[in-house]
Amino acid sequence: MVIPSGVVVLTDRGLAAGPLVEVVRAAVRGGASWVVLREKDLSYADRYALASEVRTVVPPGRLIIAGPDPLGGSAVHLSAVDNRPDGVELVGRSWHGFEELSDEDYVTVSPVYASRSKPGYGPALGSSGAAWLAGERTWLALGGVDSASRVRECLDAGAAGVAVMGAVMRADDPEKVTRELVEAVTT
Repeated sequence: MVIPSGVVVLTDRGLAAGPLVEVVRAAVRGGASWVVLREKDLSYADRYALASEVRTVVPPGRLIIAGPDPLGGSAVHLSAVDNRPDGVELVGRSWHGFEELSDEDYVTVSPVYASRSKPGYGPALGSSGAAWLAGERTWLALGGVDSASRVRECLDAGAAGVAVMGAVMRADDPEKVTRELVEAVTT
């Protein structure tokens, strides 16, 4: 099984500077290796349709659905306390260090830095605090990862990758922003 790494883009159509599918398409052109579709406020039918459309612009098998229903795929990202659904191949969990975990393939640890998308959410852990919290788990740094230097700092601390939402969703040029973050992964 392939575990998310590199630059993982989380969606938020409310923040997106353009139509969500086009922002995702641009991020993938910029090198995003995975996409996590959030958009939990949509009806089931609308969310399923959006997942189907996003799948057409994401590399095969690289779309993760936030929530217990993979919407026709095989990967989900859950809260720390959600039950693992049957039939999924990949499970990520949002983890804050106090919930007991046992069936996840990776965790997101947040907030690593203060985040414009969730002001006041924290306190910020910093990359070393996030690494300490994650321990031996495969982890993605989430929260305020908006520059190449922050990407490098997280990877140097042991993150498998970074999960980015606001920096890409709000960007006038999401392809360029994603490419800059991806270049930090490969240097």
